[in-house]
Amino acid sequence: MEYDGNVVAGGPAQTRLTTDLEITKVSVGPMDNNAYLLRDRKSGETLLIDAANEPERLIELTGGKLDNVLTTHCHADHWLGLEQVVAATGATTYAAEPEVTEIPIATDVALHDGDKIRLGDTTLEVAWLTGHRASYLEHVSTSAALIYRDPDGSAHVFAGDCLFPGGIGNTCDDPAAFTQLLGDVAAKLFDVLPDETKVYPGHGADTTLGSERLLLEKWGQRGW
Repeated sequence: MEYDGNVVAGGPAQTRLTTDLEITKVSVGPMDNNAYLLRDRKSGETLLIDAANEPERLIELTGGKLDNVLTTHCHADHWLGLEQVVAATGATTYAAEPEVTEIPIATDVALHDGDKIRLGDTTLEVAWLTGHRASYLEHVSTSAALIYRDPDGSAHVFAGDCLFPGGIGNTCDDPAAFTQLLGDVAAKLFDVLPDETKVYPGHGADTTLGSERLLLEKWGQRGW
């Protein structure tokens, strides 16, 4: 199946090949959460982004062998399968430092803005994006987005719930959180990466920075 980024819960996974990485996307659970399995094409080392739900399916996707798993942020729909995935694979767990105490499964590595994760010879850059909120929590999340810069000059961003086609993530009508998230997305993604950058969100279809760039001002004016 040719990769187009449109996956549905219960449907097949899709895989994209880059110079260094094999990127497999699958949708799991009742909230159609996206999970992404990144595999370094040379070493075979793996990282799963968001063990969101359906752990048996995610374990099958990994073939029962998983080196690392990143939880982008603390909202429950992004870690409901984490405990079982880690128990089955022994994967090292990662999350942004401000999220660690909010995730009920132990985090092995607390990530800071600008940190790097290595998968074999592949480098993934960590960008903190702060401001996404859930209505059931007072906590304002600091998400760990990952940036992969392909040697061919392209880039790929795994954005969690911070950037989607048509807007940034939910900030629950909190003006300060909205301003922070829009500013972080602008400064750490749009200002430093090319229009062709592929964006992989926590739910739904993929997009590119170029498709969204002209809408930034509109997002700021509408406040969501």
